Formats: sequence, C-alpha cells, structure tokens
Amino acid sequence: MPAPRSTVRRGLAAVAALPLLAVAATACGYGSEAKDDDAKANVSAGGKKLSSDTVKIGYFPNLTHATALVGIQEGTIQKELGGTRVESTTFNAGPSEIEALNAGSIDIGFIGPSPSINGYSKSQGKGLRIISGSASGGVKLVVNPKKIKTLDDLKGKKIATPQLGNTQDVAFLNWISEKGWKVDAQSGKGDVSVVRSDNKVTPDAYRSGDLDGAWVPEPTASKLVSQGAKVLLNETDLWPDKKFVITNIIVSQKFLDEHPDVVEAVLKGSVATNKWINANPDEAKASANKALEKLSGKPLAPEILDPAWESIEITDDPLAETLKTQAGYSVKSGLLKEPDLQGIYDLGPLNKILKAEGRPEVADAGLGVK
Repeated sequence: MPAPRSTVRRGLAAVAALPLLAVAATACGYGSEAKDDDAKANVSAGGKKLSSDTVKIGYFPNLTHATALVGIQEGTIQKELGGTRVESTTFNAGPSEIEALNAGSIDIGFIGPSPSINGYSKSQGKGLRIISGSASGGVKLVVNPKKIKTLDDLKGKKIATPQLGNTQDVAFLNWISEKGWKVDAQSGKGDVSVVRSDNKVTPDAYRSGDLDGAWVPEPTASKLVSQGAKVLLNETDLWPDKKFVITNIIVSQKFLDEHPDVVEAVLKGSVATNKWINANPDEAKASANKALEKLSGKPLAPEILDPAWESIEITDDPLAETLKTQAGYSVKSGLLKEPDLQGIYDLGPLNKILKAEGRPEVADAGLGVK
C-alpha cells in the first residue's frame, strides 16, 4: 500500500553523461546557482552541524520539483539540517544533473526516472541511489492548434523535448514508436522531428514558429498554452491509475556512505515539506511561485500557475513499478542497453521516517539494496 500522498491538484526526467554527446547545462558549469538569500534560514539558528558542513542539492526550476522549490524556499529542509548549510543549484534537465552528481558538484538531486536509470546503469550500480519519490504527473503534449488538430497530425512536425535522454524525451520517443513511426533517437530526425530545446527558450521558439509543439513538464506546458497552444495529450492519461514517477530524489552513493545523517535530515525535510504542501496547497503554490521568481526573475502569471499546479501530484512514494516501465522505454528507444537495476533503490531511511510517523512504508518493486 503506498504512503499517503500530498495533493497539489484538488482531489489529489535517459541518457546521462553520454560519452560522445556534449550536454549543455542551464548556465555556466553544470547548472546555475540558486539565489536563496531570501529563503527562510539558510542555516538554522544555533543548530548543530551534522557530519558535513554543507549539502549540495540540485533540482529544476519546474513545478514538478515543487518539493525542492518549497522545501528550500520555506526553510523546511534547512530546519532538519541544523548547522549544515544547504547549497542549491538548478538544471534544465536530468542528464546534466547526473553529470554534476558524478563530478561531485551536487550530493543530492531531485530528478526524473530516465536519467536516474541511465546514471545508475552507466556507473554499473555504483553512482547513485534513489532514496525517495517526489512527484507524479505534470507532463503534457501541447501543440499549435492551427497546424495540429489530432495526434496523427504530429507526423512531419517539429516537437520539442527538454534534452536528449531526459524523462520527457524518452517518453515521447516511446509514444512515437507505439504509433508505428520511426525516429532516430540520437538525431531526433524521422517521421517526427524531435527538437531538444531548453525549457527556458522553448516558449520563444514556439512563438517564433520554429516549433509546432512540445512534450514538456510544468510550467513550460502551461506557458505554451498561454501563448495559444493546446493540450493535445496529458501523459497522466497514458498510465495505469493515472500515476507515474516524474521526480524522485537521488543521492551520490559516496555521499550516502559518508554522511547518512545528512541524507536522513534531507529526507525528513522532504517528507515534512510534502506534508505541508498537502495541508496548505494555496500557500505552497505561492511559495513555489516565489521560488521560481527568484530563479527566473519573474513569477508565473495565474493563468500559467494555476493549471500547472493542478496537474501535479506530490508524493513520498517513488512509484517504483513505473520506473521499471520507463527503463523499458529507454531500452526500446535504443538509448540504453537492458539495465540491471537491482539496488537502485535504498528506501530504508525514508521508510524509517514514515514508520516513525505511523505511515505505511513505500515499496521498491524488488529493486532495493540487498
């Protein structure tokens, strides 16, 4: 039985470090430093320092990363860390975040399943562990309604995904394959032109006519809708029970081995953040928007924020069975050889926290550490 989920809506991210591919991050280096000067308490006043002076956390400026946005903005994660300081970095998509994790530029990351799978596989099971879920849903196929009226009309069109091998890219390649169409995964050329485009520039590219649509996470999808695009498909509708992991939490195995107390503190902060989001959805939405304003320079307008927020489900459950399915998508697309995912999950610390709160433990679909 899955743990209770925080509900964002009412009623409620592959190919990492490809050897021959130069993957660009959102800014200089691997990512961009998040400005958290105004966040509540970077270091808890008088708090005891844990086994590390700092913990470097990576995430995306997407609403599908609401746990990180809100948890850092509200100081919920920092509160659990005491005198150990949070340093945050943002990324456009998962492959570049995995590069940063491998290089030691971040210790813990909020990230999609496809780059998690690929990062674990490429390191032969030695690079990372998934330690929690974070979000489900929040991904849509949006299109220019003047050019595309039905799903069949996508043939011959230019559709954006955030990055080669990221979770949306893999999902779209799989959807194309199931339509019986052919696309070269590496180049994106074929019956549909898959254009890898940074989420920050995709709205401008759509506005200029360089793109006919995009398979993207929120809030990018709703930004495009505000420019006249139409939602043609919500990825949630493709999944049993309308649930699939879009964001989970990973940790460098080295950092987990050396600083388990810090990892547990971050998880306590994540669980507390999700609980707060559930209890205070409107305030949480405003907090996430404030965090996005700091990262991008301006807040999301209500016509973008509200529908985007409605489509995302926040959860501590990693929805591990859906990660197994997405691993199959990566293999099917030719981006990954059949991976051995045994040991990719270490949910012991999370389940310890959930048990202490009287909540059900979450499952690892048989892919946990032995």
